[in-house]
Amino acid sequence: MHRILCALLLLPTLLADVVAGEADIRAAQDTIGAQIEAFKRGDDAAAYDYAAPGIKNVFPTLEAFMAMVTGAYQPVYKPQSYAFGKAEEAGSAIVQQVLIVGPDGKDYEAVYTLALQPDGTYKITGVSLKTSKTLST
Repeated sequence: MHRILCALLLLPTLLADVVAGEADIRAAQDTIGAQIEAFKRGDDAAAYDYAAPGIKNVFPTLEAFMAMVTGAYQPVYKPQSYAFGKAEEAGSAIVQQVLIVGPDGKDYEAVYTLALQPDGTYKITGVSLKTSKTLST
């Protein structure tokens, strides 16, 4: 009986953590989607705004950032389509899988990392991109 009572008392806290986790993942997905959509419509400056400060330190100008994106991340830059896959929370960071059909018609897997910023938003800290063997036929 004592265990049931403790479980019932903890349930609201556990549910709040699950809802907060889902909200954080959704916020991270919104950031990724907004950046991809900015790329697709040619609004490179808006896309750059979704990069975390660490990325902006490495690529301090829009031109440098876009040279990196267009040179190494064409599937992210101009996807035919994309869908969110698995997501994980790691402290104040989110790791999000994105399944992409690139401009070449091939399937790709992008793994985004995002960090919670002091202003409460998620910014992209990195993207790992590879051809998806599991999606290819």
